[in-house]
Formats: sequence, structure tokens, C-alpha cells
Amino acid sequence: MIVLAAHGTRDPQGARVIEDLADRVRAETPVPVRVAYADVRQPDVATVLDSVRGYQAIVVPAFLAAGYHVRTDIPAQIAASGHRNVRLADPFGPAPELVGVMRDRLEWAGYRAGDAVVLAAAGSSDPRALAEVRLAADALGAVLGTSVGVGYVATARPSIADAVARARGRGRRVAVASWLLAPGLFQRKVLAAGADVVADPLGVHPDVVDLVLARYQQAQRRLAVAA
Repeated sequence: MIVLAAHGTRDPQGARVIEDLADRVRAETPVPVRVAYADVRQPDVATVLDSVRGYQAIVVPAFLAAGYHVRTDIPAQIAASGHRNVRLADPFGPAPELVGVMRDRLEWAGYRAGDAVVLAAAGSSDPRALAEVRLAADALGAVLGTSVGVGYVATARPSIADAVARARGRGRRVAVASWLLAPGLFQRKVLAAGADVVADPLGVHPDVVDLVLARYQQAQRRLAVAA
């Protein structure tokens, strides 16, 4: 059993993206797939795990950085569920597959060589999560052959609006790469930050589907070694 654990959003379009991603994963594996949310939406992780007690469950956090939800909230919900056969997989993090998807979204949005580039991320109070965002920005910069700034939608600094303004001060167009998984309030704030080009979130992409399965398989291998 794969439990795909996403952040959650009140935006129906964002929830559809997560459900569509789960459907795409189901099409690639005979393993049952359920969706759970760490925050905002139901069902939460504890509720889903409580409903699948007859299965071995691998919780795959669909998070781009390991902040509070990955390190504290989801493990607490797993413990609260009382499910005795659960393994928490690694989160998505700055996986190379996702950096490639981010590049594709940016190019499809109209990025041109010579544009100043800013990566827009959700933000976190955890410096380890912010370090992972920086890794994603550096990896995107290596692919594009240019430096990539970082701006945050919430919690951390600089804000995405400030990062865009700083990049524009160099006299170039500004293109924003969205380091978000699905549309919602955060993506709307990115769109309002004043950039010339704004990429869509990563969304449903074959490489995202492959990463869900890879994280599941990695967790399964660790279980086999521990047995």
C-alpha cells in the first residue's frame, strides 16, 4: 500500500492535481494507492492508515523539502494511527527528476536565455529544508547555465516579491521557476510577484510519477534489509 501524503490545499484544482498524480501512479503499479493530507484537507494520514490496517503501508511524503510536516507532523500522525506495519519513505526533496520537470515548466512558460531566474518555494522555519531549496536552485542553475535566486512565499526570506524585484534591478526580464507541487494560494502569490514569466507548478508529470514509485521501492528495500 502506497499512502501518498501531500500538504493539502483549499483550492480544488490543487487537490485534483494530487488525485490525478495518484491515478497516474495506480496506472503504473498493482500496489494500492491512497491519498492523505498532512494539513488543511481530509483525510489526514492517521485516518487513512487507520482504514488500511490489513496492509503494509509505505507513506510517501510528496514534499519538496523536509520541513515540519515531514520531520514532525507526518511521523506524529503515523504514531497516532496505531498502525503497526508502516514505513515512512523519503520525501521528494531536490530530486534530479524534479529539477528536470521544473526546467521543462520554465521553458514552456517562455523562459529565454539571458533572463534572470528566481526559484519560488513555499518556505520553512527549518534551515535544513531551506538548504534543500538552495540545492534545487543550484541544480536548476547548472542545467540552465546561469545563477538562480530564491524567493519564498511564506515564513522564510527573501519573499518571492523581493527576490523578483532584486533580480529585475539587473535590467533583465525575470523568469520564476515554481518549486511547488500543485496550484493553490502559494502559486497565486507567485503569479502576483511581478515577474515577466512564471512557470506552472511541477504538477502531474511522468517523472513525478516515477519518483513516487522510486521512493516507495527504496522504502521497500530498506524493509527487506531490516527483516
